[in-house]
Amino acid sequence: MKQVNRLKAGGRVDRARKLTFRFNGEELEGYAGDTLASALLANGIDIVNRSFKYSRPRGIVAAGAEEPNAIVQLGSKEAEQIPNIRATQQALYQGLEARSTNGWPNVRHDAMGVAGKLLGRFMPPGFYYKTFKRPASMWMTYEKYIRKGAGLGRSPQEADPDIYDNFNQYCDVLIIGAGPAGLAATLAAGQSGVRVILADEQEEMGGSLLDSRETLNDAAAELWVAETLGQLKGMPNVQLLPRTTANGYHDHNFVTLVERRTDHLGIVAPRVNGHRQARQRLHRVRAKRVVLATGALERPLVYAGNDIPGNFLAGAVSTYIRRYGVVPGQKLVLSATNDEAWRTALDWFDSGREVVAIVDARPHPDGELVKEARQKGIRIITGSAVIEATGSARVQSALVAEIDAERFRVTGPITKLACDTIASSGGYSPAIHLSSHTGARPVWREDIFGFVPGSVKGMIAAGGAHGCYSLADVIQEGGNAGLRAAEETGGKITAVKLPQAKQRRDGAAMALYQVPHSKPTMRAPKQFVDLQNDVTAASIELATREGFESIEHIKRYTVMGFGTDQGKLGNINGMAIAARVLGRSIPEVGTTVFRPNYTPVAFGAITGRHCNDLFQPERYTALHQCHVEFGAEFEDVGQWKRPWYFPLAGKNETMHEAVARECRAVREGVGILDASTLGKIDIQGPDAREFLERVYTNKWMKLPPGRVRYGLMCRDDGMVFDDGTTSCLGDNHFLMTTSTGNAATVLEWLELWHQTEWPELKVYFNSVTDHWATLSISGPLSRQLLAEVCDIDLAKEAFKFMDWREGNVAGVPARVFRISFTGELSWEINVQANYARHVWETLFSHGEKYGLTPYGTETMHVLRAEKGFIIGGQDTDGSMTPMDLGMQWCVGNDKPFSWIGKRAHQRSDTQREDRKQLVGLLPEDPSVVLEEGAQVVFDPHQAIPMPMYGHVTSSYYSPTLNGGFALAVVTGGHQRKGQKVWLASSDGKFNAATIVDTIFVDPKGERQNA
Repeated sequence: MKQVNRLKAGGRVDRARKLTFRFNGEELEGYAGDTLASALLANGIDIVNRSFKYSRPRGIVAAGAEEPNAIVQLGSKEAEQIPNIRATQQALYQGLEARSTNGWPNVRHDAMGVAGKLLGRFMPPGFYYKTFKRPASMWMTYEKYIRKGAGLGRSPQEADPDIYDNFNQYCDVLIIGAGPAGLAATLAAGQSGVRVILADEQEEMGGSLLDSRETLNDAAAELWVAETLGQLKGMPNVQLLPRTTANGYHDHNFVTLVERRTDHLGIVAPRVNGHRQARQRLHRVRAKRVVLATGALERPLVYAGNDIPGNFLAGAVSTYIRRYGVVPGQKLVLSATNDEAWRTALDWFDSGREVVAIVDARPHPDGELVKEARQKGIRIITGSAVIEATGSARVQSALVAEIDAERFRVTGPITKLACDTIASSGGYSPAIHLSSHTGARPVWREDIFGFVPGSVKGMIAAGGAHGCYSLADVIQEGGNAGLRAAEETGGKITAVKLPQAKQRRDGAAMALYQVPHSKPTMRAPKQFVDLQNDVTAASIELATREGFESIEHIKRYTVMGFGTDQGKLGNINGMAIAARVLGRSIPEVGTTVFRPNYTPVAFGAITGRHCNDLFQPERYTALHQCHVEFGAEFEDVGQWKRPWYFPLAGKNETMHEAVARECRAVREGVGILDASTLGKIDIQGPDAREFLERVYTNKWMKLPPGRVRYGLMCRDDGMVFDDGTTSCLGDNHFLMTTSTGNAATVLEWLELWHQTEWPELKVYFNSVTDHWATLSISGPLSRQLLAEVCDIDLAKEAFKFMDWREGNVAGVPARVFRISFTGELSWEINVQANYARHVWETLFSHGEKYGLTPYGTETMHVLRAEKGFIIGGQDTDGSMTPMDLGMQWCVGNDKPFSWIGKRAHQRSDTQREDRKQLVGLLPEDPSVVLEEGAQVVFDPHQAIPMPMYGHVTSSYYSPTLNGGFALAVVTGGHQRKGQKVWLASSDGKFNAATIVDTIFVDPKGERQNA
């Protein structure tokens, strides 16, 4: 297709580099330097999408991140699909393939659009809430089709071929925005010697200077931009980040920046010297000072038919003409309230196209641009506005009338002007989204009819973001902001030579948000406030009539400012309409809360390299290779690879056979387990004992050095959170062990309570899980084996149960703990991780005569369950108290102060007798191994659905019992021992079992005879 709207000369595109691309299957042409949006406009593409709710035809409106309509899907192959890309922010490259995200069978002839015309009046705000709430069972079906018609892109169904990066960065001054204020600030801060990062989301730095009619130092503004960027690139302390969006501003000047490194080169990042390049990079920047130079967003006027393709922001039209050499139409009507908008008409006129009229709502505009327009003979209509655009697939005419903005009414006859393009400007809104991320409430300024950023510690707003719009003032304010930020961060202040801009005399702007129509708002043709979400002025009026007065409630009811748009164009207009209807001022209504992300961010950029094995890393103990050599089968426990069982080599041993053999070895001889994955937290400080008293349910004040105690930890709701042993290493020094999967969570829990609730306690925590390897040897012959390789007295009287001692094991300094998770005589040997293999091999060299057998996690589970020892998260599910587990003995209710969860145990709910409680189950048929999760019923002959009274938490075959056994939680289970129950299996059958105690194997060693 011929580029019908492309000028023969002008703009910043490279006409020597022609590029072909496809949009909705049609092959088109553009140039290097184009965005997808400018190339579509050059090719005369009017309809780029269909609207969210009414499926109305939509065209390009803006030229930057504020674009609400031109949201496209990129990619031809499944793995390359990228949804919801703004065409205004996507650089054109050879072979780019894009398509609209909404419209069936195509965007020009859309079946939903016909329905929208017929049914749109019956779809007011709240339509979905009121219509699809019954029957509730159908909601999932409704939602499927509602979402399908919502005009959103789709995620790829295949793996992303690209890689992404995360960088952590530090700087003295972070400057966001590389327009006139940002460049001046960077120049000033950079010359002071401090470390500076300048980030800008556009393809080129320069901002509004790239398409400005104004001059700097009596030359084109873009020349100063090029000169300044050359200077900055030569400064080693300055880092320039083009194509980089500041998407989130967080506490303490922590800002996330998303850099699009290769998006302008192709759908997949290219390889350099055979190496994959990162497509995007997330910079996590901590800055001493932030200069917010994000500029201002032009506000459109709200008038009837303002969503018809051919309606533009005035500034966007100038950008397309001056930066891209594209005139998006033939005949222009400009509707404005300020002098700056008049440059659009002048740019249009200079391009050789017809300016039908400039319609200004001010009675007597008189600035320099106004005079220039009069000198060129352009028709000017004052005290008036475009009240309606007519047309369907493209603007055909503009209806213009005199208006009284204060009384909100049309006061004169309506004139119809034939045109194909309408540009509007209702003023400018400082881009306050980022500062609002910090929670700072914006401040209304009546002189600019806009909100400016609230106060944020360490942030300086400059230029348009601060409500300063004169180019000379913007540059001066940016330079001052850079100097101030540099001075506050220790920079050497030097004089900065800033360019001279001619002060232009402009007339006063006028406040106008919604243009009155000859008909009431509710009866006039649709006047769109939020183009992306199809929110109209009538929607906002209706919301207030239905009782919504808070702007946050209005936002949620009408969905104004939702989605990827985040209210960039519509929020101020929406607030103004709500204020008018409610009889309040705009600052009284207030603004909505803006949240990250400023624009959409790829999940890949957030994740970076932390995906696959990096996202879920495989952790190995120091003994991993030993287990491999023994032929272990592994399972994942948390992030750890732990031996599951050890099948004998060459025996074709099944897991059932291997586990039975390993169990017998522990019960009859000696077995060894790698328990290195247990969480280990070193706790020190003069208040360590009191801290343990507060986080554990039992007592710790009198535990002497050399002793170990088992402890239960509850959440503040009284439910068991974790369990483990803690050893007293010294008067103010303890070693806490946690379950493998809960190690990080427990450490975080301890830090949380210390920092937020008990900061006065002098206690310190450090994870030492990886520092120590733990080898646990268990069984009646374990004492004899250990005695051969250590210098510690292991006699019963010298080394009692729940004691620990320091000594040498296999010639290596070690801590030895007499602790058991099997119920047999056990010793946990802790050595520095680098010595683990040596100790393992020494034990096996001495252990052959004792039948030393390695065992895995499956055997560990069987052994512990035979003794009734719980595993958190398996036998507990976040709803079990210590009493439910039959562990009242581990609760110190007579402690002098409250511990976490104590008050919850006094609630009537936690004291009910019919709570689910932990019990044992013995199947009537010993050959049956009950299914874990099987539901407990008292009468298998009851009608379905029959009441259920609990479920199986752990179930195994025991070679010691020569049959199956299980742990379960049963309603009132502690009082039901001896009762017969039935367990439903997945094949629909029931297995009978008897409720018994949780200890299945008679204590025969550890506690009584050891």
